[in-house]
Amino acid sequence: MEPRGWLPLLLQLGLMWPLGAPSEPRLRVFVVPHSHMDVGWLHTVQESMQAYVTNVYNSVVEELTLEKKRRFIAVEQEYFRLWWDGVASDRQKGQVHQLVAEGRLEFVLGGQVMHDEAVTHFDDQILQLTEGHGFLYETFGVRPQFSWQVDPFGASATTPTLFALAGFNAHIISRIDYDLKEAMQDNQELQFVWRGSRSLLAQQEIFTHVLDQFGYCSEGFNWDGEAIFPGTPLNGMYLQVQIPVTEDSIPNFTRLLLNNVLTRASWFRTPHVLWPWGCDREFLNASLQFPNMDIIMEHVNNNTSEFNFSMEYATLGDYFRAVHSDQVAWQVRGHHDFLPYSSDMHHAWTGFYASRSGLKALARRASTLLYAGESMFTRHVLLAPHPNLDPAWGLQQLQQLRWAVSEVQHHDAITGTHALKVGDMFVEHLSTGMQGVQTLMASIIQDRSPAHSGRRGPWGHKSGGRFAVVYNPLAWTITTIITLTVDFPSVSITDESGRPVPAQVQRSKELPSAYDLHVLTTIPGLSYRHYSIRPRRSSQEDTGEPEPFVASTQQFGVRPRRRGRRVGKSLVPVVNDCYIIFLDLDTNLMHSVWERRSNRKVYMTQQFMEYHANSDVWKLPVSDNYVFTPNGRAEPAWEAVRMEIVAGPLVTEIRQDFYREVNDREPTFAIYSRLAHGPQSSDEELLCHRIEQEYRVGPLELNREAILRTSTDLNTGRVLYSDNNGYQMQRRPYRKYKNNTNARNYYPMVQSAFIQDRRSRLVLLSEQAHGVSSQGNGQVEVMLHRRLVNNDPANIIADLTLNDTSVIHPVVWLLLGPRNLTSGLRQRSGLALQHRPVVMLREMSEIAPRGSGSRQQEAVTLPPSVHLQILSIPGWKYSSNHTEHLRTLRKDRKHEADLRRVLLRLQHLYEVDHDPVLSQPVTVNLQSVLRGLGPVVSVEERSLTGTWNVSEMHRWTWSTRDLHHHRGNSSQPPPPPGGPEVTIYPKEIRTFFIHFQEQ
Repeated sequence: MEPRGWLPLLLQLGLMWPLGAPSEPRLRVFVVPHSHMDVGWLHTVQESMQAYVTNVYNSVVEELTLEKKRRFIAVEQEYFRLWWDGVASDRQKGQVHQLVAEGRLEFVLGGQVMHDEAVTHFDDQILQLTEGHGFLYETFGVRPQFSWQVDPFGASATTPTLFALAGFNAHIISRIDYDLKEAMQDNQELQFVWRGSRSLLAQQEIFTHVLDQFGYCSEGFNWDGEAIFPGTPLNGMYLQVQIPVTEDSIPNFTRLLLNNVLTRASWFRTPHVLWPWGCDREFLNASLQFPNMDIIMEHVNNNTSEFNFSMEYATLGDYFRAVHSDQVAWQVRGHHDFLPYSSDMHHAWTGFYASRSGLKALARRASTLLYAGESMFTRHVLLAPHPNLDPAWGLQQLQQLRWAVSEVQHHDAITGTHALKVGDMFVEHLSTGMQGVQTLMASIIQDRSPAHSGRRGPWGHKSGGRFAVVYNPLAWTITTIITLTVDFPSVSITDESGRPVPAQVQRSKELPSAYDLHVLTTIPGLSYRHYSIRPRRSSQEDTGEPEPFVASTQQFGVRPRRRGRRVGKSLVPVVNDCYIIFLDLDTNLMHSVWERRSNRKVYMTQQFMEYHANSDVWKLPVSDNYVFTPNGRAEPAWEAVRMEIVAGPLVTEIRQDFYREVNDREPTFAIYSRLAHGPQSSDEELLCHRIEQEYRVGPLELNREAILRTSTDLNTGRVLYSDNNGYQMQRRPYRKYKNNTNARNYYPMVQSAFIQDRRSRLVLLSEQAHGVSSQGNGQVEVMLHRRLVNNDPANIIADLTLNDTSVIHPVVWLLLGPRNLTSGLRQRSGLALQHRPVVMLREMSEIAPRGSGSRQQEAVTLPPSVHLQILSIPGWKYSSNHTEHLRTLRKDRKHEADLRRVLLRLQHLYEVDHDPVLSQPVTVNLQSVLRGLGPVVSVEERSLTGTWNVSEMHRWTWSTRDLHHHRGNSSQPPPPPGGPEVTIYPKEIRTFFIHFQEQ
């Protein structure tokens, strides 16, 4: 008999067991002590360490040691690691080891931070989990098995898939739509088995618990006071300290507890109540917290006949083991997410999708630089010798950027929902980390520079030009156009063999005294190209080398915004082999696009618009860092457009400047669109089939939220598709609500979105996270930038206003074509945007040292549906044999970083039914693919974060109401473990340790 029917009835009667039954109550309350520690929100990491974090761990460790029944869960490893490395004494470290071994201190989630789920890329989610898990395994030999995602603003369906791959047995979320949570409570549906991927299905399912409406805080049970920060304390934002528990006060405490527990119990299907005890920045004085709660719990447990439940300190593992043992048949939830999030009918938390756009861009650039630096360093270290590079120093540079990128994934960081000084901290950490990795990459280039023969050539010229080394971080051959900024229009550019290369030079779009040099390049996977760029002394200088083509410019003046008058009478085309873009000379706006593959003309226009926001909290809800609450529909944000077309043999660029007022001297907005003219072959298909756009936005006026709206004649029915964290797509039908319809139809676009009809699809690929919506048939709009100031006292005190006066330059690529074409191109094109070639420049006067000459490196090339998600030397010091690692831990020996163990992660890009060819399983021989890195000694398949050997990782199975247990991939048996051949199925992510032979 399932408990669904009896629990509410017995709660109404106040009885938990029938007469004559055993005295043990059926209802168990699991008190889970925790402290929510935001890694940067209102205060910097250093301020938080000083004000409360250090006290939390000092006092919690002491109190757990004093009393064996007490428990605690630790979540954010950035804070714990700072305490462990910089504060904890040897005695405290010994106590922690003992507490962890006994299961009384449990690490849950285990990442560097509790990451946001809406605007983070899954690459970076995996990174921050890997960094935290590696530290915990290296230090304690433990591997987190439960999640604690209690504060992110909405829940992504990518997360359960990643957590299952990491070895988690159960998953906790909290912030979902208020009305949905209420319905799930009423129907006892707050717990379910979530199959986050529709391709993997049951293969990567995870049991998921949604915290009820009380969330992760326990109101009325805080005795340790408030953290004191520098400056004015934020009175009223947190619970004040409660009176101590005494004989006189205990009836009030137990009455509050009783009402809370019985209410909660009615919402769940098992007689186990998860009772999170703690809140933001609590347990800074655990010596007051635990003794007071001890008294309450002892009183309840001594009077179970009165209260009808028992209480016990617990970790998440204790709670989930009890739920799992009940063998309830759970409902199955598919791959749909819980985005967007509304906390009530007036507050849709969709504004943060675009808040602090500049930080979102910097975070993504840092991530992509790290990706390139990791593989470049790995190749260089494995292919010894490296005379001028200390690998230990190189690992330090990568580690610093790994931690900075991990830190900014926090749910109050990349979201833009933090105070200004905290934002400055994130920028400083990212910038410092990026500078270190750029120095490392320059050192690698220096190490592998070719010798100088003394001849006049590209590597021996001292004429003041530059060397450009271009690195392709993807594991495919790419053909693309790189753009360099030069100070002179008359140049000569040659490759490493001294041959001239196709190039085009033109006036820079925003730097009056500079020029853009476009260079067509083809680069194999994980390989380099070298170019020499020299100024020509005069137009008469005869070097025998052709100059780059100088682009021609056609200007079209200023056109005022037309209101209802006929347009489209005079069109000018911009053409490449895939598209013809028609521009309307009556408006200087895009008019339509002819897509050659389907031979279809799609009417398409783009314009900048703005939502106006209320600034008075006493009148209506206001927009802020978190929420989007527009006053009405978006309005055009410009009165005139100036256009010019810059044409050349490699690139044609359309430059459209949008002026807020007709007589403005400087534009507030701009669109720079590029069409490439490359040679036609299968390798260049990606280059041809995209319209590259860069926007200029800002500075905005106060209380404006700027969008770019693209309107087409596609019959889309206002259905939008947007991605979850760059991993998978979600269908987003337009829904009408009583309140906030505009805002509640906004969704995060981390990397891609599209609209479509039966014949064509328009895909948007983004370099960074934005908000995206389809407010009308055939429309898609992207929120690019926000500037908001209101009179909310709490936001003003906390310095949480969004008075962002910056000018931003987001990049979006457009793909238009039939569905089968765009399905094949979208994923690879998105990666081509995300991981564009890295260009490193050096002055020619910096003569590289003589050496052994340029080492030719063999390309690393994967099949087109498989992506090299990471190639890295983590530098871990633990044995990959778990038994051996635990033995080493007990000996407490110091070990050097293993430079021969490489972390390899491969991802299948396509869903199970997206493409008849690309969606097929792919078998890869790792020994063959990686032969350019050296001889492969062994291959170990690992969990997502590397801490489990997959043959030893046995996740819990949960009973479900779904009788069809889909594995999610082929029923064929897997290849023998440790073999070089691996088969990767649609949407799979597989992680390996590759051990290479010493060179």
